[in-house]
Amino acid sequence: MTLLNAPEFDNRRETRNRNLLIASGVLIVLLVVLGMGGFLLGHGWFFSNLPAEHKVSNFFGALETQDYGKAFAIYTNDPDWQQHPERHVDYPLKRFTEDWTTASPVGAPIRSHHVDISKTDGTGAFGSGIIVAVRVNGDHKIFMWYERKDGTLTEPAPHELQYD
Repeated sequence: MTLLNAPEFDNRRETRNRNLLIASGVLIVLLVVLGMGGFLLGHGWFFSNLPAEHKVSNFFGALETQDYGKAFAIYTNDPDWQQHPERHVDYPLKRFTEDWTTASPVGAPIRSHHVDISKTDGTGAFGSGIIVAVRVNGDHKIFMWYERKDGTLTEPAPHELQYD
């Protein structure tokens, strides 16, 4: 093929190629913004920690309404815990209720909460768990640990997060 017998200019093909190039650029920028945005806002890369934050928020919501059975089910990630109480002999509901009322980390029953930030921690690509920072009863900070492998919660977390 020489310059004299070059193919005819195809306007539709050029328009499609231009649109694909623009769409690819927009997609890359969007992925960077979502990835970095989640990290910078304290919710994990690509907002990957939001499910753990939601679970912790549901847990504290159940504590606020004094639904300790529901809170225990969320804490142990066992919605049918009443069907097999022998699995929870080491940490029964009675002890759990005492730990989150009279002996709670804030020294009083939970009346209000706000999930502040979360951070992935541990080994592996996305860590073995997530530390979720919660502000309880106004200004008391509690750090909950969400275990990725089984979905259970633990207090206190292995580390405390530094934030304002």
